[in-house]
Amino acid sequence: MAENRFRVEPGTRVSLDRHDPADTGGLTKKQALEELDERRERLKELQELLYATRRYALLVILQGTDTSGKDGAIKHVMSAFNPQGVQVTSFKTPTPEEQAHDFLWRVHRAVPPKGMVGIFNRSQYEDVLIVRVEELVPRKVWERRYEAINHFEELLAQSGVVICKFFLHISKEEQRERLLDRLKERDSHWKFRPEDLAARAKWEEYQAAYEDALSRCSTDHAPWHIIPADKKWYRNLAISQVLEEKLAALNLEWPPLQPEAKGLIIT
Repeated sequence: MAENRFRVEPGTRVSLDRHDPADTGGLTKKQALEELDERRERLKELQELLYATRRYALLVILQGTDTSGKDGAIKHVMSAFNPQGVQVTSFKTPTPEEQAHDFLWRVHRAVPPKGMVGIFNRSQYEDVLIVRVEELVPRKVWERRYEAINHFEELLAQSGVVICKFFLHISKEEQRERLLDRLKERDSHWKFRPEDLAARAKWEEYQAAYEDALSRCSTDHAPWHIIPADKKWYRNLAISQVLEEKLAALNLEWPPLQPEAKGLIIT
């Protein structure tokens, strides 16, 4: 099962060096694309069940370094979902209103209601990643946030939110190629930001921060999945596999016809 293949087992220590970002599971690109098409059809059906039953919500969290493919995953995997049942939230620099509250306030507001799919492009984990590496808050502040995040996610899970967390794992070499492509291709110029290079210069610091987040916040109710992301086509397939397994495991069934509708004659 893909869930087991990519899952970070709770209580284990993550070393990203032990995970090959170029892994393709032994598949060719052609094989992966064919399987992705099949998975997308199944995801479409499972989302309709989620929406019809309104028993659970699905929260998809995408994290990764710049160019790791968060937008691409949303485009090529999540587009299988009916957009009426999906809300995408990108977490940017906190607004003055958000800064006036606790760090989880803006995140909780964006959690999808039952029946809906919520996709976080970056998430609450920015508050133990960028704030740590860039020293935006003292260590004693961000250290406490791991436990707060775990309690928050446990609350969501107990409330019927199925949480799928994906770390899109790319190599430093692959990031370099993707940044160069953004400089070369006119329709990608808008994606390039000089600050991406500043973050790249702190590659090791960010990798260490991700390892801590993956290790300390992979739980039974909200496990992390490390997705090999050097090959975009395999990244998309791997995410779709985990999502399908998670939704299928809910064993949802179509709601029956309402009693008052039985025997009605439509003229």
